[in-house]
Amino acid sequence: MFFLSDVDQKKLLSNILPKARSVGVTEELRGWSWHKPPLKPYYDDAKIPMYSACSMYCPTHRDIYLSQVKKARGRPTHRMNLGSAIHETVRATINSYIEGELFNFEEWYKRAVQERGIVEADADIMRKSRDAYALSHAACLSRFTEAQSRQPYASHRDIMATALPFLVEHRITGELLGLSGLLRIDCYDYMRNIVFDIKVASSKPDWYRLYATGYALVLESVYEVPVDVGCTVHINFVRDRLTVERDLFFLSDDLRSWWIEERDEKLKMVAQKMDPGFPQKCPEECMYSQECGTDLVPGGEATGRE
Repeated sequence: MFFLSDVDQKKLLSNILPKARSVGVTEELRGWSWHKPPLKPYYDDAKIPMYSACSMYCPTHRDIYLSQVKKARGRPTHRMNLGSAIHETVRATINSYIEGELFNFEEWYKRAVQERGIVEADADIMRKSRDAYALSHAACLSRFTEAQSRQPYASHRDIMATALPFLVEHRITGELLGLSGLLRIDCYDYMRNIVFDIKVASSKPDWYRLYATGYALVLESVYEVPVDVGCTVHINFVRDRLTVERDLFFLSDDLRSWWIEERDEKLKMVAQKMDPGFPQKCPEECMYSQECGTDLVPGGEATGRE
């Protein structure tokens, strides 16, 4: 998922990196400027998760109000369960190579369902997760074998440091930027300084880029290392075939400012317990449709009744 194709490499080397070097990023929009405006959070007591800061599924952001203020749990949809399963499958597969402890997918999946509670026991989700495992496994094996052939005297750890230079599901605190104290970044390529975010969906809205932007700011705030490139990994299933498309982009001032605006709006809503009201139309497969109190089918008109 995180290995760049030949075309991706051309975009990175001939377009994105030159733009990052020539245009640059304003100092006040680097994560290490967290202690002063505009990055400094207005509310010290309120903390929100990254998905709340970036999410734009609900037109009025009432889903954020319900989850962070009302503490509603919601009901995960099939798409959300699939996304969780794909994320966990990719994490486990890549980390198994890095740690030198390969696993049997069927056995691992059953344990994940029973012990972790992260995926549902669903035949469709299991089949698609197996496809994600097969792709990740093949990519890791190819890179490892190639690197091993060039470094016959290197240890397993040394080979992996360059063949798979990834921190997968890297845990990091976002508290300096008004976020939760424990975030998980899908992947950080520490050799190329690229932050990756996986999205399992058929749509590709522009605001998906906010996730990689936010994680880059968090990395900069904690480690004080510039991160100029983001990548949204779009995973979809077309005719039951897994497809992967990478959206590589420069983490520009505009994206960083957009993320800050969204974070400030959501933090204000949570800190002041502001109900933003009902949208004209509810998003499809909204996990808070029952808590929101709208007796409608997904995509229908909201009643505004609680």
